[in-house]
Amino acid sequence: MSIKQQLSRLTCGISAATLLSSSLLATPAVATEKVRWQVPLAFPSHLVGLVTPVKHLADQLKAISGGDMQLRYYEPGELVPPFEIMNAVSTGKYPAGFTWVGYDQGTIPALPLYSGAPFNLEPPAYLAWYYQGDGKKLLEEIYAEHNIHPMLCSVIGPEGAGWFAKPINDLKDFDGLRIRFAGIGGKVLEKLGASVTMIPGGEIYQALERKTIDATEFSQPAIDKMLGLDQIIKNYIMPGWHQTLTTSHLLVNQGVWDKLQPQSRALIEMGCESATLKGFAESEWAQPTALAEYQKEGVQAQNLPEPVLRELQRVTNEVLDEIAGQDAMFKRVLTSQRDFMQHHATWHRMGYLPRDFYQQD
Repeated sequence: MSIKQQLSRLTCGISAATLLSSSLLATPAVATEKVRWQVPLAFPSHLVGLVTPVKHLADQLKAISGGDMQLRYYEPGELVPPFEIMNAVSTGKYPAGFTWVGYDQGTIPALPLYSGAPFNLEPPAYLAWYYQGDGKKLLEEIYAEHNIHPMLCSVIGPEGAGWFAKPINDLKDFDGLRIRFAGIGGKVLEKLGASVTMIPGGEIYQALERKTIDATEFSQPAIDKMLGLDQIIKNYIMPGWHQTLTTSHLLVNQGVWDKLQPQSRALIEMGCESATLKGFAESEWAQPTALAEYQKEGVQAQNLPEPVLRELQRVTNEVLDEIAGQDAMFKRVLTSQRDFMQHHATWHRMGYLPRDFYQQD
């Protein structure tokens, strides 16, 4: 073969390699199928840490798939009311929904143990229990009966205990209150004589303004500030004994999920894990700023006295045991959580510095 022929062959080889390289670069890093989902939200998309992870999820899936996987989310009520998201996904009306699963405790009593329960696991321990322990597989078992595949897609820390016209110094102070309170904490306050109602977050401000409720809880300081709750009531009570964390989940219709390619399912699962981390970081960043702003604006932040917390814990355990006696799955989840809390307690107590270690006078 002549030198000219050798150079010609070499040039062709280089051109082919260049074309192949360009083709690979133009192709998404992961081969994906076309996914176009309408996703109704239970809460407004701007609520930091609680719902903002859905934007992170949508953006990351679109980027990594080269635009093949697109989740279009809709504000509360645009597609379905917040309380109807689970049913809309279960029946296939929409392929997926992003929601606080505690809204469906009337249908599935165990769900508040996943959305945020009183005197329960804090975020680090909860994530260990969910991913490494029984949490994820039990939740998937729960939703299998409802034709849904669930994914943890957001976790934030404890809420505030709520906004009250007067300080709470005794359990008797709850008696007779008309209060918006969610989850199992609401059942605890009912046991203490409060009149508990459950209304969506977007309606709380108007309910306080019209005095149809006397007090409310909703979420963390930064989120409550977004809702303007501090404009009506100036007495803010902490800590969030009733929800030591709050989660949001991406619920996907099981038939839709099963039809996805394995790599698509893996990307969405990984996307939710990433969104959970991102949302938690956003939330922890926002809370101290909100508390500082409250202080400047004259909001009185009260920490519940420990004797009151101990009594609330006692009543909470009574309520939890009552529900466990009525629902087998609730008992399974509660027992798993309690066992892990006891197992984790030594590390929790001895491994971390005391909460007030860095407190300055």
